[in-house]
Amino acid sequence: MPLDLSMFERFAVTYQPEDIIFCEHEPGDTFYLIQSGRVQIVKIIDEIEKNIDILQPGEIFGEMAILEEAPRSASAVALDQVKALEFNRENFEILMKGTPQIALKLLKLFTKRIYDQKRRFLILTLNDEQAKVADVFLMLSETQHVDNPDEDERVFKVAVDDIAHWAGISPDRSRAVLNHFVSQRRVEIFPDRIVVKNINDFARFVKSKRRQQLSD
Repeated sequence: MPLDLSMFERFAVTYQPEDIIFCEHEPGDTFYLIQSGRVQIVKIIDEIEKNIDILQPGEIFGEMAILEEAPRSASAVALDQVKALEFNRENFEILMKGTPQIALKLLKLFTKRIYDQKRRFLILTLNDEQAKVADVFLMLSETQHVDNPDEDERVFKVAVDDIAHWAGISPDRSRAVLNHFVSQRRVEIFPDRIVVKNINDFARFVKSKRRQQLSD
């Protein structure tokens, strides 16, 4: 059943195609609930603009401005004519009290954001670059739906630069590590995806590196 958001119409804003809703690194104190149209989330990685996500009606973005006082981590651009509800810290309380369904949705979203940050921090605590890259694939695998969980092979629709970003290393180092894994026949790299031949092999490898790091 669709949410009744008529009481929040005074917070509605409209953007035309290619309008920039907000830019990466700028201060932010608002978040948005899309009512119609699509919003593209992009981020500059190694001086190249990378597509992070394309959001649909009913989805929320920019919420980290409410959760923590930090600059925007990415830019948001209207792909179509976009109508959205814009909320700030002042009217956020009205939203939470007036629409429990959205409050629950936001709570789940905030929880996932916090988990994602903690999970990425675990990757960054590894000293070994190969272990970092392997752990990125483990992180991606944890939220990936697979038809057969017993199957060792995993396919990830990511690029080398994406892996570099999550691992906290340069794209050149990411490419070098992945090429090393290719030479070991542990991964295959394609223009639109990276295939990990045995995800459990990476799990054992990362576990071994963590244990070794703790004992050093």
